[in-house]
Amino acid sequence: MKQAVEALGSLSQESRLRVFRFLVTQGPEGASVGTIAEKFELPGATLSFHLNNLKQAGLIQVQRDGRSLIYSTDFTQMNALLAFLMKDCCGGRCTIPGGVDLNKIVRR
Repeated sequence: MKQAVEALGSLSQESRLRVFRFLVTQGPEGASVGTIAEKFELPGATLSFHLNNLKQAGLIQVQRDGRSLIYSTDFTQMNALLAFLMKDCCGGRCTIPGGVDLNKIVRR
């Protein structure tokens, strides 16, 4: 519960949510700080603050590649958050309109 609250709190800020969603689209390879800064036109200090917040919440991870920092989604943590949110979906009848069975998407 505590980790979910922290993750959701981090995502409740518009710039962080945008950055996180962008990193999800980049897959496990992630993106460099320069690429992220260019995409969102955020000053370095502001971007650093947001990336650190997402990292502290466990939603992203960082690796050094030479002189570059590469940020990527922590898909294990993201999936754990989604599973937590969907755990008791629809009283155990996890089918949403359109016939999508959430049990097949979210592991319990």
